[in-house]
Amino acid sequence: MKALLMYRDRDFNLEQELPHHALALIQDLELDTLVRAMSGDDQMVFNVARKALLSGLQNDEDTIHHRQMIAKDCLKNPAVVRQLYTLAEEGFEGKKNHHFGFFTRYPGGILSDSIALLRTFIDVLRRLRGLAEEHTGRFESEGFTALFSMLKKEFTDDYFVGVENHLAELEFRDSVLVSARLGEGNESIDFVLRLRHDKRPNCFKRIFRRRGWPFTVRIHERDEAGSRALAELRNRGIDLVANALAQSADHILNFFDMLRTELAFYIGCLNLHDKLVSMGAPTSFPQPMAAGTREHHCRGLYDVCLALMMGRSVVGNDLHADGKNLIIITGANQGGKSCFLRGVGLAQLMMQCGMFVAAESFSAELCTGLFTHFKREEDATMKSGKLDEELGRMSDIVDFLAPNSMLFFNESFAATNEREGSEIARQIVRALLEQHIKVFFVTHLYEFAHGFFDREMEEALFLRAERTADGNRTFKLIEGEPMQTSYGEDLYYEIFEADSP
Repeated sequence: MKALLMYRDRDFNLEQELPHHALALIQDLELDTLVRAMSGDDQMVFNVARKALLSGLQNDEDTIHHRQMIAKDCLKNPAVVRQLYTLAEEGFEGKKNHHFGFFTRYPGGILSDSIALLRTFIDVLRRLRGLAEEHTGRFESEGFTALFSMLKKEFTDDYFVGVENHLAELEFRDSVLVSARLGEGNESIDFVLRLRHDKRPNCFKRIFRRRGWPFTVRIHERDEAGSRALAELRNRGIDLVANALAQSADHILNFFDMLRTELAFYIGCLNLHDKLVSMGAPTSFPQPMAAGTREHHCRGLYDVCLALMMGRSVVGNDLHADGKNLIIITGANQGGKSCFLRGVGLAQLMMQCGMFVAAESFSAELCTGLFTHFKREEDATMKSGKLDEELGRMSDIVDFLAPNSMLFFNESFAATNEREGSEIARQIVRALLEQHIKVFFVTHLYEFAHGFFDREMEEALFLRAERTADGNRTFKLIEGEPMQTSYGEDLYYEIFEADSP
C-alpha cells in the first residue's frame, strides 16, 4: 500500500540528505519564516515542508504537475484533507497507546500486542475507507483518485470480517494445537501451528467419544519448571505466526506513517494559503518550463516571508526576463532590491516543490540548482578578511554548480574598493555565463553594473529600484540604466536635517 501523493511511482523520503548549501539557502532566503507559517506548530509539517522545499530542485515537470493538481484538490476540499491527516496521525500514534514491555521479547507477547494494535488499525482503516467512499467525487487529481480507489478496493467489508475472524482465532482462548517431530537426540523440531476445526465438540460427541486421550501430560499447578517448559513449547509453536502478524502490523503502520508524511506537505500548503488569503496577498499556481529555455516572467511577485513577518500584503513587482541569463539590480538603498531577490528565489523553490507561489502569475524554467551568495555581517572570530571569506564561499559554490543552475548575489564583493570589487565580480559573472548559469546580481558596484550595460548584451536585463523626485521609495523595480549614485544624500538629510533647529 502506497499513498503516492508526492510522486507518481515512489514514496517521499523524509530521511533524504539536504543539498550541501541548504543552510545558506535557509539563512539568505529566510526560509524558516515560510516553513513556520506552513507548519502551524506541527513539527511533522515543519520537517516535511522544509525537506520538500529544499529537495524540490530535483523534481521534473511531471512531478511538479502531479503535486500541483493534488494541491488544487486540497484547496477545494480543505476539511476532508485535514480529516485524512488526522486519521493518518491517529493510526500512526496508535502504537504508542499499546504497552510493549518485557513480554514482547517472546512470541506470546508479540502475538498479543500485534492483535491489539491491528484492531486499532482496523478501526482507523474503516474510517479512512468511509471518507474515501463519501468524498471520491469531489477530488479530481490523479493522486487522490488513486488513493481513494486503493482504500475502497483493499479495505472491503469482507476484508474487515476476515481480519476480525483471523484475530479472534489467533487469540487461542481455548488451546493451541501444535505439531512437532523428534530430531537427533530426541529433540523436538519442526514445530507447526495447526488449526483446530473441532474446538468444542457437541453433546453427542462428548457422550460417545473415548474417555481421555491416548497421550496426555498434565502439569501440576505448582510445577513451575513444567509450566515454563510448556510455555516454551507454546512459544515455539506460535513463533512464525507471531512474527507474521507483527510484520503485518508494521506494514499497516508504515502506510499510516507515509500517508501522514505526504499529507503533511499539503497541510502546510493549506496553512500558508489561509494566512496569505487573510492578508489579502495574492497566490497563483506557476507554470514550470523545461530547464534551459530561459523563460522567466511574473506579475505581482512579492517576498512571501516579508509579508508573513509584517502580517499584511506587500508591494509586488513584475519581471520580464525571457531569454535573459543575467539580471543586474541596482538603485537606492532600502528600495526593495533584496526583497525582490528573495522573492524570486522563494518562488523558484515553491514552484519546483509543487506548490503555489506568492505572485499574481509566475512562469519560469526549472533550474538544476539554486545557490545564494549574500553579504554576511562582520564576524569577530574570522581568521581572514571579509573579502577572503566571500571568495572562499564563492569557491565552495563553484564546486557544485551545474549548467542551468541559478545563482543569486546580494551586495557581493563590496568589501574592497569599487574598482577591485567590480573587476572580481565581472570576471566571476562572465565565467558563470559561459557555463550557462543564470545570474541575479544586486549590487552598488557602478563600474561592474555599467560595464555590462555598455556591452549591450541581449541576454542581460537591468533593473533599478524606483525613487521619486522627493526621495520616496515605491519599492518597485523598473528597467533602466544603472546610475552612479546610490542616494547616500537621502540618508544624510534624513539624519541631520531632523536634528537641525
